[in-house]
Amino acid sequence: MLPDQSSCRNTCHLLMAPCSRKRAVNATELLSRRSRGIRDAGSLIRHSMEVLRGILLQDNRDFINVWNKSSKSTIMYENGKIYLENYQNCYSCVHAEPQLLYKLPKRSKLEKFEDALLCQSPLDRTLASPSAQKPSLLVLTANNWLYRLSVETGEELQRVYLSSKHKFRYLSWDVSQEMFYVKSVQNKETAFARQAGITHNTVMHLAIFHVFPLQIVGILDINKKVFGNGVTDVVLSHGVLVVSYSNKSVKLYSFEHIVQMKLTLGKPSSLLGGETVGDVPFGIPVNIQITEWPPVLFEVSCANNSVQIGGYPWHYIYTPMHKNHKGTHHICSLKDSTVASNGIQNMNCCSLESDGIFFHPDDSGRIVHSTFASQKEDGGDIQFSVTVTVTSSGRTVKKRFQQLDDDPDQDTFRIVEYEDELDLLAVVVTNGEDGEGRAQIQLHDNQSGQLLRTVHLLEPWDETYRHELFFDKDTIVHIEQKNNSFCCHVYKLMVARK
Repeated sequence: MLPDQSSCRNTCHLLMAPCSRKRAVNATELLSRRSRGIRDAGSLIRHSMEVLRGILLQDNRDFINVWNKSSKSTIMYENGKIYLENYQNCYSCVHAEPQLLYKLPKRSKLEKFEDALLCQSPLDRTLASPSAQKPSLLVLTANNWLYRLSVETGEELQRVYLSSKHKFRYLSWDVSQEMFYVKSVQNKETAFARQAGITHNTVMHLAIFHVFPLQIVGILDINKKVFGNGVTDVVLSHGVLVVSYSNKSVKLYSFEHIVQMKLTLGKPSSLLGGETVGDVPFGIPVNIQITEWPPVLFEVSCANNSVQIGGYPWHYIYTPMHKNHKGTHHICSLKDSTVASNGIQNMNCCSLESDGIFFHPDDSGRIVHSTFASQKEDGGDIQFSVTVTVTSSGRTVKKRFQQLDDDPDQDTFRIVEYEDELDLLAVVVTNGEDGEGRAQIQLHDNQSGQLLRTVHLLEPWDETYRHELFFDKDTIVHIEQKNNSFCCHVYKLMVARK
C-alpha cells in the first residue's frame, strides 16, 4: 500500500514530486509545481479537458437541443459566440442556453459590415495598451473602415480608414505570422474597356496588418506586369504569397522578399505628403510596389487551383489537371515533388458528391480523407473513411478505414469536425429513410477511430441545403441555410432525460 500524501511529501524532501499512483491534484498544488518549473505542472487545462471528455462520454449525459434561431442574414459561430444580423447581434454560448451579449445600433447600407475575424490576444506577453490585450472582433465595413470591437460588449476599441481609392471586401488570417490581410475586389476588364483599348495593370490590392498590437505592414499592389496575366486569386499563408491563375497553376512567393517600406498607423508618411496614415480621407498608401518578378518558391498545376501544404516533412496534396486523374488526390513531397508510397488516393466509390481530403488539424502528420460513402446495414459500428498517415520520413502512407459505397437510403457521411481540446472527431451521418432526412453525430476517438457515442439531431437534415456543424467542448452548433433564410440549432451537454 502506498503512503498517504503527507508521508509521500516527507520522502520526496523539497521536490515534493507526486506519488507514482494517479490521484486527484488540486489547482493550488499544480500552481505550486509550475512556479518551481516541475515538468507537466502547467497542465490544469489539459486535466480539465480530460475530465470533461469523461463526463461527455458517460451514459447519463446527452446533448440536448436548448436553442433555435432563424434569420434572413448569415449566421456565424466563432469561439463560443453566435453572430446574427450581419454581426450586429452577439450571443454567448457559455451558459445553459445562449444569452444576448450585445446588440449594436442598426447601420446604414454604406456602413454595413462586409466581413469579420475573431482576434484573440496572446497569453505569453503583455501588450503596451490594455485595450490591445482584449479579445476583439476585426470588422470591415462597406465604406472601407476597419474596426476593432470588444467581443464582450461590442465597444469600439480602434478604427483605421483603409482607402478612398480601392474597394476592400474580404478579411483573412495568416495565423503563424500573427498577421491578417484585407483583400480588395478584383479589377475586371469590361467589354467596353477592351473595345476602347483600355487596360488595367492592377488586379487587386492587399492591405496587410500585424496584430498585437494592430500595426500596418503595407498595401501590396498585385499587377499584371509583375505577376503576369490570368491572376484569379491571391492569399497569404505562413508568410508566403499564394497566387492562382486561370490556367489552373498555383505559384508561391516569399512575402518577406516582397515587403519594402514600412508604415506606422497614426504617423505622418511621405507617401501621403506628410498626412497621417489611416486617417480620412487619405487612408493607407500603396507602399509595396514590385517592379520585377519575385523568385517563385514553388509551382504546380492542379484542378480547381486547389493545393494544400502541410505535414512534416512538408508535403502537398493536389489533383492533376488531366481528366484521367479526376477524383484522385496526389500526396507529394514539397522538397522534390516525389509521390509518397501509396500517395495516390482514389475515391473508389460511387457517390453523388466528391470526396474531400485535408491535413489533419492536430499536426500529427496524418491526412483525413472523407468520402460521402454509405454504411451497409450490418448491425455493426459505422465506419468512416479514411485517414492517411505520412511518417516523419515522408515515405509511408497507410489507409486506416474501409471506404463504403454511396446509397441514398443508407447512412451517408456529410461532415467531419475535429475538437482539438477533447481530441475527438465528430462525423455527421445522414439517413434518408421515410422520405425525411435525419442526421446523427458520431463521436470517434481521434487516435484510434473507435466510435465512442452517437448524438441524434432533432431537426430534419435536407441534403439540398448548405450545412455547417461546430463541435466546441460541451456545445454543438448546427447552422443550415434554407433558401433565403438561415437557422441555428444549439445543443448543450446535460444530464440525460429519463
